Amino acid sequence: MTNIRPQVTWFSRQTRGNIVEEAISVLEKIGVIVDNEAALAALAAAGARVDQPQRRVRIPAECVQRTLRTAPRRVRVYDLQGKVAMDLGENRLHFNPGSAALRIFDAQTGDARTPLTQDLVRFAKLVDALPNYAAQSTGLIPGDVPPQIADRYRLYVTLLHSVKPVVTGTFRVDGFRAMREMLCAVAGGPDRLREKPTAIFDCCPSPPLSWSNLTCQLLMDCAATGLPAELVSMPLTGSTAPVTLAGAVVQHCAENLSGIVIHQLVGPGAPIIYGGSPACFDMRYGTAPMGAMETMMLDGAGAEIGKRLGLPTHAYLALSDAKPVDFQAGMETGMGAVIAALSGINNVSGPGMLDFECCQSLEKLVLDHEVCGMALRLARGIALREEPIALPVLEEGVQNREFLSLRHTRRWHREEVYLPNDVIDRQTLEEWRKNGRKDAFRRASERVERTLATHQPEPLPESLARELQRIMLAEARRYGMDELPGV
Repeated sequence: MTNIRPQVTWFSRQTRGNIVEEAISVLEKIGVIVDNEAALAALAAAGARVDQPQRRVRIPAECVQRTLRTAPRRVRVYDLQGKVAMDLGENRLHFNPGSAALRIFDAQTGDARTPLTQDLVRFAKLVDALPNYAAQSTGLIPGDVPPQIADRYRLYVTLLHSVKPVVTGTFRVDGFRAMREMLCAVAGGPDRLREKPTAIFDCCPSPPLSWSNLTCQLLMDCAATGLPAELVSMPLTGSTAPVTLAGAVVQHCAENLSGIVIHQLVGPGAPIIYGGSPACFDMRYGTAPMGAMETMMLDGAGAEIGKRLGLPTHAYLALSDAKPVDFQAGMETGMGAVIAALSGINNVSGPGMLDFECCQSLEKLVLDHEVCGMALRLARGIALREEPIALPVLEEGVQNREFLSLRHTRRWHREEVYLPNDVIDRQTLEEWRKNGRKDAFRRASERVERTLATHQPEPLPESLARELQRIMLAEARRYGMDELPGV
């Protein structure tokens, strides 16, 4: 007996096909702007028409279909110990915190501030301790190092404090080399890293239908080295994309397909993930609300098109636009996590995030861990454990006049029920009063400090930690920094 996985469908089968066909027509008739000479050369060699000086590339349908055939249907990502941590494909669901926040929410002041190295250390250690997060992210941009090295420095700190794989990205064209060098050192060489990649690199086209030199170069670097590339298309309805949700999904698909073409021309068969961070546009405030229902619908619908193409999928969900960790934060995060689960999105980024992906909160990260646990439970659906389904246990329970003591209850209780930790209040009123009348934020704050005081990440061998430090210090010295902050 097998259980049916709960799921939501956003389009009919015919509409899914129409969206893909229209996106391919967009690439053929309108094209994309590509601001990278090597990518332009590869596209021209593959039969695309390159119009200079606009650098607009019109990609023939045959080229799109050919590169889609080489893109893998499954992407595995490994932890630093060589074990599979993420198996991306079909409807398998994984969560990781959102990446590249400019601010951190300070529980002491109740406001956001610029993060420092020690905030990133605490962030990495905390994520390492929370099992519902399958991967780390380089979640904060520390303000105590030169911005020219912030991308590789985030990875350096994260590798020192967690064995989980990392979702990351680059801010500069020269960033990838040092980041890959560190990943190769940890993996045991470039061949081992290609065989068992430990990082995913986000590659973001610029809406509408444009690739910058930076992101295009990263896409090609990933393809050449076998590190998974994650496409993060960001159409904004009514601003940088059609105002209709369906129209934005067509643009999302076209931008993803253009990235797949560039990537697979450089490295046929290299791992790539179909994804993005689309949003509706709130014209009252000029903002891109990530917690809006329409944004969540775009994420689910975009992933459905990725699945129509047979590719692993990604989206930014389970996050909030709230500024403190409050009701809005919980509401938007919980709804997003449920939609991610029902849509079967493989890699979900966003837990911990506030303020339009600009802020991370350790307290929210702890609370969101339980949101993710519940969403993962939802994705497993209702299992049919036995045949008959309930007749024998009903006979025994009715005879006993209770089910608590039954062997059947002991056998299945923990597999049937997800039990959140104590940041989620399931006490009686009397117990809650007795234990200090704590609200969710206070419980989460205490949990953060308790976890950081007790959790010890698996340390890297001393020689390897010194090698990472050598690589990072060489990068820092290029920009006038002779000593790294203490990590």
